[in-house]
Amino acid sequence: MSDQKIKCTVESCLYHNCDNSMCDLKQIEVQACPGCSGGTPKDESMCGNYKCKNK
Repeated sequence: MSDQKIKCTVESCLYHNCDNSMCDLKQIEVQACPGCSGGTPKDESMCGNYKCKNK
């Protein structure tokens, strides 16, 4: 079984690896945006592990 990879292009996140546009976390938690339940990807696919690297 191969290792799962998480492709991500959110460069402002603390876990973003700029060398290969991959997330350095072993797993992520996907959450719906607060108050959103419309069933569209932009409303229901927010990364719950996001941390701003500038703080």
